[in-house]
Amino acid sequence: MSLSDQFLRVRRNGRDFASTHWSVVVLAGKEHSPQSAAALETLCQAYWYPLYSFTRRQGYGPHEAADLTQDFFSHILATNALASVSREKGKFRSFLLASLKNLLANEWNRALCAKRGGGVPLFSLDEEAAEGRYQLDPADDSTPDKIFERRWAETLLSRALESLRTECDGDEKTRRFDEVKKFLLGEKGTDSLAAAAARLNLSLAAVKGLVHRLRRRFRELIRNEISQTVAHPEEIEQEIRDLFAAFGS
Repeated sequence: MSLSDQFLRVRRNGRDFASTHWSVVVLAGKEHSPQSAAALETLCQAYWYPLYSFTRRQGYGPHEAADLTQDFFSHILATNALASVSREKGKFRSFLLASLKNLLANEWNRALCAKRGGGVPLFSLDEEAAEGRYQLDPADDSTPDKIFERRWAETLLSRALESLRTECDGDEKTRRFDEVKKFLLGEKGTDSLAAAAARLNLSLAAVKGLVHRLRRRFRELIRNEISQTVAHPEEIEQEIRDLFAAFGS
């Protein structure tokens, strides 16, 4: 069974779906309530890097890309940009990329954004940290769109993995998590569960049980993270497929 199929095995109860970030934003629509504004800001802070990476691959230098990304999110947060989002459909990922492409294609004037935002950026981006992360990305000759999708998938998985690590609070639990997390991601290598068991001074059966429990929880956290970026629970399965397709593209 593939890793993506494993994630598709978990079904989410849709009764609490209306409280997820993007569903709150979309349902608010033109009202742009405090709740939707807070939800949108949380999403922007979480998923800024794929947009920065996309802008860099469009030929902009580090300083320009950082300014454009920061001003883009400030623009989204300061204006009623969500009025065009359909209540029936619309993923946060698709909305962001389409909006950024539109603004770049129309030679968006950053001074206009500053004026609308009162001259104070609503979204802060550390240019040095952003470019440092970009330089660590492996060489890739894919299109900017494909790279955006891949960076989005990597960001989503990273957030779910960090949530899982946070749940494994405590020196011993954290050490065990750090030792076996590679098996959760399906990474290939020469290391084995038996070797991990020896380092942890546990039986092989105990480590297998640990990996099984963590993998099950990781699936739940992945689905929860995805649910924050779609408007309807029916879209989660397709987003999971898109997520893993991005790694293979």
